[in-house]
Amino acid sequence: MLWEDKMTAPIHGILFDKDGTLFDFEATWGIWAATMLLDLTVGDPVRASELGARMGYDFAARRFDPQSVVIAGTPDDIVRLLLPGVPELTPDQLIDRLNAAAAVAPQAEAVPLAPLLADLRARGLALGVATNDAEAPARAHLAGVGQEAAFDFIAGYDSGFGSKPDPGMCLAFSSAMRLAPQTVLMVGDSTHDLVAGRAAGMIAVAVLTGPATQDDLLPYADHVITDIGALPQLLAQLARPI
Repeated sequence: MLWEDKMTAPIHGILFDKDGTLFDFEATWGIWAATMLLDLTVGDPVRASELGARMGYDFAARRFDPQSVVIAGTPDDIVRLLLPGVPELTPDQLIDRLNAAAAVAPQAEAVPLAPLLADLRARGLALGVATNDAEAPARAHLAGVGQEAAFDFIAGYDSGFGSKPDPGMCLAFSSAMRLAPQTVLMVGDSTHDLVAGRAAGMIAVAVLTGPATQDDLLPYADHVITDIGALPQLLAQLARPI
């Protein structure tokens, strides 16, 4: 079977990043970071600020640096940076603390998810999530807003497919859904998401609900939209004959 060119093939699936895509990044993870850092430092704001700087987080301003490892890295990446600042913890203890804090982090939906996901499913699209977060917190976040069941596929960095920017999770979604990658949108807010999608042969769609700017993302994206609420319009655009 010959696959159609990825820019003209009909769309049969959408694979979403989670943080900064389904959920607004700063509104969700700014609160998580401040709470987690104070917990790790037993309420010491000076030490919390020093620890935050290790992972690219300004504790005083409650904002992430655009290059922060938290934006596109895995929990293991964060642990490597934080561990020298918390020598009293082992790597396993620290990652357990990070994942436990992440699982209960309040999630701010980038747009109302229930009507959007219901609309996309009504179109017959397969839906998935590929996140560099761990799978268990990712499922907890989706379940917390009542949307875990809306997805056919949910994978984290620890699900056995690798982490982004490698294309493993993207290819796993295509395989699980029996879809040609050219018929799948990979939607994300970071270059890691877009590089992974393109490496898998998917159409890379950037959203601006994370810390990265349009200028940051444009070189890696086939399309840039403000947020995932614009996906129905993009699907209509892609369905038009060229």
